[in-house]
Amino acid sequence: MGPRILSVSYDQLLLRSRQMLLEKGGYRVISSGSIADCLEHCTRGGFDLFILGHSIPNVDKHQLVKAFRCRCPAPIIALRKNAGEEPVLGADYHLEPDPESLLNTIAEIFRRKRVATIRSVANRVARFLSH
Repeated sequence: MGPRILSVSYDQLLLRSRQMLLEKGGYRVISSGSIADCLEHCTRGGFDLFILGHSIPNVDKHQLVKAFRCRCPAPIIALRKNAGEEPVLGADYHLEPDPESLLNTIAEIFRRKRVATIRSVANRVARFLSH
């Protein structure tokens, strides 16, 4: 089964659409429509990525980023309404809510994670074999 993503949005229609898009891409998605619900899911852990929807005000995005960082090292994508919108401090990626761009960015994040994991394992094996 694919990586686990927590998707947050105050717009329920967008939240459902994003969940369907991501699940079609092979990801396991938990959708959350409120800060309280999101923090509850986050406390349970096990997420590989967080997505903050563009319908969430920046003040709430900042609060969620702080909460995520305390609970999980997963990357954070903050969606924004337009390129001129203030970036969310602590978020790893800032994207406009374009489905293709979102899917491409997510695929690249997980590709980099796989490469880093393979390199780490290869380095450990090489160290083991050199002793």
